[in-house]
Amino acid sequence: MAMSQTDSPRATHHLTATALLRRKRLIAAAVPAVIVAYFAYVFFAFDILGLAERARLDNARVLVADSYSYKTHVTRDNRTGGISVAVEGSTRGRYPQGMTPDWVAMTGPESARVTLPRGHEVVIDGKTLRYDVPGYGLVTATANRRGIDLQMPTDTPPDWISASNARVNITTGAGRVSVTKARTEVMRYAIGWELFWFTLDSPFHGKSIRELAALAVSGDRVVDGKSNLAAMVSDVWNNQMWRHKDVLWALFETLLMAFLGTMGAAMVALPVAFMAARNFAQLMVIRQVFRRLFDLLRGIDALIWTIVLSRAFGPGPLTGSLAILLTDTGTFGKMFSEALENVDRREIEGVQSTGARPLQRYRFGVIPQITPILLSQVLYYLESNTRSATVIGAITGGGIGLLLTQAIITQQDWEKVSYYIVLIVLLVVFMDWVSGVIRRRLITADDSGT
Repeated sequence: MAMSQTDSPRATHHLTATALLRRKRLIAAAVPAVIVAYFAYVFFAFDILGLAERARLDNARVLVADSYSYKTHVTRDNRTGGISVAVEGSTRGRYPQGMTPDWVAMTGPESARVTLPRGHEVVIDGKTLRYDVPGYGLVTATANRRGIDLQMPTDTPPDWISASNARVNITTGAGRVSVTKARTEVMRYAIGWELFWFTLDSPFHGKSIRELAALAVSGDRVVDGKSNLAAMVSDVWNNQMWRHKDVLWALFETLLMAFLGTMGAAMVALPVAFMAARNFAQLMVIRQVFRRLFDLLRGIDALIWTIVLSRAFGPGPLTGSLAILLTDTGTFGKMFSEALENVDRREIEGVQSTGARPLQRYRFGVIPQITPILLSQVLYYLESNTRSATVIGAITGGGIGLLLTQAIITQQDWEKVSYYIVLIVLLVVFMDWVSGVIRRRLITADDSGT
């Protein structure tokens, strides 16, 4: 009988251990199987194969190239005649007569020879374009009333030639060519952001940094009534191609949108949070009402609030600020109420023992305890809302988001898209640095007892 009592617990423990090991093995095998099944579902649900077939790598290469380089367009109007040369095809970047680049030779009023890199050469002769592609041969495209007459060395066009009756596109490593019934264009790429500082009509265009520095300190004025340095600053500030003045104002609008929304939400949420804290609002009904209000505000994303408010108040930066304010009021209300529930009652009682009234007890016994948490969270959300204000501005029509959206929609000046993205990243880095400095100073002040 003693043997059976001893063996029974051993057998029970053995069975339990075996069951646990079997369960762990099952879990170890099931988890990878579930992950594999999930990725298989994603593969078919998102149609990865179809996405790969629809992907246009040639378009991707063009967009990437446009982000860090610029195109100079040599354009022939096939309806009215005349050849023009312009940076990015813009009228503001059009070269005056006699000032064309050295790689464009005007051989007549309706003809030009365009020399591209790698030995490529394009000749525009009226409505006819001839592109001599090394290693392939001469490609001729002529615009007429019926469409585009294309002649090639091969019967089947290579993958870098897109041809139809209405348009012919030729994209090589040396440049791009487009021929339609309306116009003939030759586009040559160059690294950099052309006309970023001075436009073609500026007397400082094309000068080196050394020449500009010499002019800045020179007494001989290039522009009447202005010093050379003031004239340089004015030309950069009023640059019509890159619109630096408008861009900087848009950045300020974005920052202002984030600041007003975040700080406004903090000021609204702090007094209301007392009504949602268990140790300050004794009635459960009141607490639940304000907590559900916070859930409603933060449960609706700022983008949704932006769409709703833009219908009510119209577009503008103020609408974006209100959208951020509503969402962050819910978020701050929840965080502040939780911080209030964790305050030390002894400090409040100490202030109360001095005869302080309720408002003074809150001011000197509660607020100092939660201030570090409040400020750290507000500063973090201010930094985060700087990024959000960019997207919100694209909807409300304010800030750098609007300019970024316009540049993306045009699908022409992708170097401006890169410019705006760089500025947005720099703004976020700046806000991160500012918030970090403020937090460090607050921590230092708190440690020193000041």
